[in-house]
Amino acid sequence: MVLKVYVSGMSGNKEVKKRQQRVLMILDSKNIKYDIVDITEPGKESEKELMQTKSTSNGATVSDPDPRHPLPPQIFNEVEYCGDYDAFDLANEIDTLEQFLKLAPADTTAVSSAQLELKQENGEVKINADDENKENKENVEVKADSEEGDNKVAADSEAKVDVGESANGDGESKNAEV
Repeated sequence: MVLKVYVSGMSGNKEVKKRQQRVLMILDSKNIKYDIVDITEPGKESEKELMQTKSTSNGATVSDPDPRHPLPPQIFNEVEYCGDYDAFDLANEIDTLEQFLKLAPADTTAVSSAQLELKQENGEVKINADDENKENKENVEVKADSEEGDNKVAADSEAKVDVGESANGDGESKNAEV
């Protein structure tokens, strides 16, 4: 599936330009692949017509609250309409962007009642996970051992865990992805 972002390279509306830039910046930051379709380029009349006929949101702006045709950016997954800038921005804010974009959800199997033991040996961090129950919303208890003492941290499955001081006591902290 190809995500398509319909834009206007010749828009005189600054709000439309900012919206287009923001959509592309967010997609880039989340490493989501997309194709840009500039509806103002010669030969893109059929793409422009597709965008205008399939868009159910008009992309209203402050300067044009009731446009005659849907304004860019408009987002499609192949030919399936996802939404306009406002819907995209809302989905991004409430962390439902993948569902909004109709992308296959990533494998989100999480270890919830796992005990992770971090041991610092010669500057290396080793992680061992004991997989008990699988439920996404529970926290993972992490035990970190160092020569200075034990640190216990409640962390989500993607949190960063501070292991503490290094074995030589130089005060540097090591971080591990959990």
